[in-house]
Amino acid sequence: MAHLLEVNDLKTRFYTENGIVHAVNGISYTLEKGESLAIVGESGSGKTVGVLSIMGLINTPPGKIEAGEVIFNGRDLLDLTARQMRDIRGREIAMVFQDPMTSLNPVLTIGRQLTEALERHLKLSRTAANARSVELLELVGIPNAADRISDYPHQFSGGQRQRIGIAMALLCDPSLLIADEPTTALDVTIQAQIMELVAKLQRDLGMAIIWITHDLGVVAGLVDKVAVMYSGYIVEMAPVRDLYMATSHPYTLGLLESIPTIDGSEERLIPIPGLPPDLLQEAQHCPFAPRCRFAVEKCWEENPPLLAVDEDHFSACWRWDEIRGLAAVATKAAVVNVADVTVADEKPTDALLQVRDLKKHFPVQEGLLRRQVGAVQAVDGVTFDVMRGETLGLVGESGCGKSTTGRTILQLLKPTAGKVILNGQDLTQLGKEELRLARRDMQMIFQDPYASLNPRMTVGTIIREALEIHEIGDRASRAERVHELLELVGLNPGFVNRYPHEFSGGQRQRIGIARALATNPAFIVADEPISALDVSIQAQVINLLMELKNQLGLTYLFIAHDLSMVRYISDRIAVMYLGRIVELCDRNELFDHPLHPYTQALLSAIPVADPDSESARTRIILEGDVPNPANPPHACRFHTRCNYVTDICRQEDPEFRNMGSAETPHLVACHHAEQFMGDKQIGLLAQSQ
Repeated sequence: MAHLLEVNDLKTRFYTENGIVHAVNGISYTLEKGESLAIVGESGSGKTVGVLSIMGLINTPPGKIEAGEVIFNGRDLLDLTARQMRDIRGREIAMVFQDPMTSLNPVLTIGRQLTEALERHLKLSRTAANARSVELLELVGIPNAADRISDYPHQFSGGQRQRIGIAMALLCDPSLLIADEPTTALDVTIQAQIMELVAKLQRDLGMAIIWITHDLGVVAGLVDKVAVMYSGYIVEMAPVRDLYMATSHPYTLGLLESIPTIDGSEERLIPIPGLPPDLLQEAQHCPFAPRCRFAVEKCWEENPPLLAVDEDHFSACWRWDEIRGLAAVATKAAVVNVADVTVADEKPTDALLQVRDLKKHFPVQEGLLRRQVGAVQAVDGVTFDVMRGETLGLVGESGCGKSTTGRTILQLLKPTAGKVILNGQDLTQLGKEELRLARRDMQMIFQDPYASLNPRMTVGTIIREALEIHEIGDRASRAERVHELLELVGLNPGFVNRYPHEFSGGQRQRIGIARALATNPAFIVADEPISALDVSIQAQVINLLMELKNQLGLTYLFIAHDLSMVRYISDRIAVMYLGRIVELCDRNELFDHPLHPYTQALLSAIPVADPDSESARTRIILEGDVPNPANPPHACRFHTRCNYVTDICRQEDPEFRNMGSAETPHLVACHHAEQFMGDKQIGLLAQSQ
């Protein structure tokens, strides 16, 4: 029987001023009707270029498909004209892109963008196309679809825009859907919604799906088989369970080890050392050899082919049979030999930072006179302490006020009300010069490691700038300090005269960390410092932050939306929703015994890199998006999305009370917290009612 899709020895190159980029190097795979395939790998591995080649979306020049076949429904797509490919794209093969905002036209209504595909491919009338568009929007869960079809993309949330992108891809009932990292830019709760939606649509519509992702945890219970790409090659391919349970390539093993677990382990993450290879150089040996702890002499002499190592299981590794046996041993050895980065037995008791009833409201103005008509309650009455030497994790969905809290604590934003006491000094009462001096003790690591670095300044100048502003040392000592900081964060001091664009994302984040450490601060706000990085690079950065904390006695407020990574670095975790903290306690207590329904939903949405566990558990899917902070729900702010809502939730604001002990407090703001007191592991097992 013919395959739906058959890719044979596909090669794609980009001819640039610097040389030839070998983006895709002879990949081959098949896909059956209704089957799902995940293509996994780090940024730059060739995942997206491979599927864009299938779609005929490689810009020529500089790109060129140099060899191979792409047989779809019996036709080689590489032999078709541009016009013939336009008839197939959207009609038979559709794609959901990574960034839902940039993939939608901002000057056209959603309705117009949906109907043009129906008019083009199915020759429907405007009325019929409109009706079909509303039907698809309702199918993907857009509320009031008939009214919202005339809205523009900016009027929708990120999750809703991604749903619209899925609706657009499904308009003409394609037999193949390609999803290119469709959940990367989304919160874990919205990610869970999208994954559940696509899996349901696949079952209902019988589509085949190709998932593109860098996170093996995301697709564990979602697909039938997985292809792992590295440096433009497929290095391992197998049915999903075999890939996880009988890993036969060291790169796949490295990706799995980089993923944090939710089983309570406090060991250091095991990152993949080094960086992906330069694709300007065609591999003459195994491309993974420079980063592989299993490499032997033969790996440096010849590039291994992708060969069958079991039924439907393929690996490109000379030592695949040894990897299966050595993997568990090597993992244990790596954990034993790493530096001790676990949390100290004695918990700190001296509060370095005290935040009391902190509020930050942004005025909403309208009209020519800019009359204030309301306020966005970004942070609304937040109270917590951060102990000296502690890491407090602050988690929640986008828009809940996490980053605003961090910036307001550092006085980058002037608070509307409340106190921020650092080392006994109320920062909100300081004058301009006093605040400048206080900033030596508090610094920030930003989310985007590229946007936070001046592209026209060298790395040395970027780091030295803080020393000059605070008049620390002379010229010679500042130069010495810059070299010291680069070494401290694991970078070559010889990079001092390079510019930010010459570094990888992980290296740029290390530069941002070095800059934050320049003034020897006691307190650092790390604002989503790993969200823009691959999972393997995330592990490197998390380990670095933990080492620096132990070595320098730092105190962190670590802001993130990924609870699994937060568990590795945090002593305690605060969960934030719509401007308020709804739960705060020890990290293990939070994972083992969450008392707020919102925390339970966040925990249930964490991807697990285990096909058996992932497919067996039930996620708590939160309906809708975070409400508008300019008009938050009355009483309990979570009641509009809560599975346990009762009348009291709609009428009274819950008290933030201690459900633990005086020694190990467990603070929660929920009217029904008592009913969860006996439900151990509710977050991890995700037992929804």
